[in-house]
Amino acid sequence: MKIISSYSIKGGVGKTALAVNLAFALCESGCRTLLLDLDPQGAATFYFRVDSSEKFRMRNTQSMIDGLRKNIRESDFPGLDIIPSNLGYRHFDILLGEMAKRRKQLRRVLDEFKSDYDVILVDCPPNITLLSENVFRASDMILVPVIPTVLSQRTLEQLTGFFQDEELPCEILHPFFSMVQKRSKMHREIMADIPSTYPGFLKTAIPFSADVEKMGLHRKPLLAYSRTCEAALAYRALCDEIITVPGP
Repeated sequence: MKIISSYSIKGGVGKTALAVNLAFALCESGCRTLLLDLDPQGAATFYFRVDSSEKFRMRNTQSMIDGLRKNIRESDFPGLDIIPSNLGYRHFDILLGEMAKRRKQLRRVLDEFKSDYDVILVDCPPNITLLSENVFRASDMILVPVIPTVLSQRTLEQLTGFFQDEELPCEILHPFFSMVQKRSKMHREIMADIPSTYPGFLKTAIPFSADVEKMGLHRKPLLAYSRTCEAALAYRALCDEIITVPGP
């Protein structure tokens, strides 16, 4: 089982759109896929037409396992299951802080799903918290959407610096360009400059597209309703590239 997380310190960069479309593409490729929506906003949950998860108490590792398992929902796409979000997830940090080995609990929890899925894809809230640290330590690969702007570039530098300070493996970080506007000179200049700084930078870029924004109207992945638009082709290419990345 492989654990892949879609993460960014900065919101509004295409993190959830990546998680939703990648989950769909991985499922189509034959992987038994579980999408875990840890973002209290629940956008991924909304896109898949799934109700919010039922609240459950997280007193220890086993209660987290039991609570997440009972909330697994089938999506409209065979082979793709969802653990939906809940506003109660905003308390994850408090609950984790009260546990032993508080930075490694999520990995222990997700290991319990090994026999059921080939891939667990995690949509993370956009910040650095104790939950984020759990995600970092649980993930085999972290996909980081980067809009080609100065602020988005800065958050990537902050994330990399955090990994170095905490002695986390930077090789699991895989940034890629998101919401690219080819006509923007700044976008072109940044895209030409920063990939060489990060060995794990993926080659596929996702364009800015109104088709992606319409996911909220269709309430399904872009790849499920517009398979040939530029953004859909880019998501599929990104999935193909991710599949070829060697494991840890």
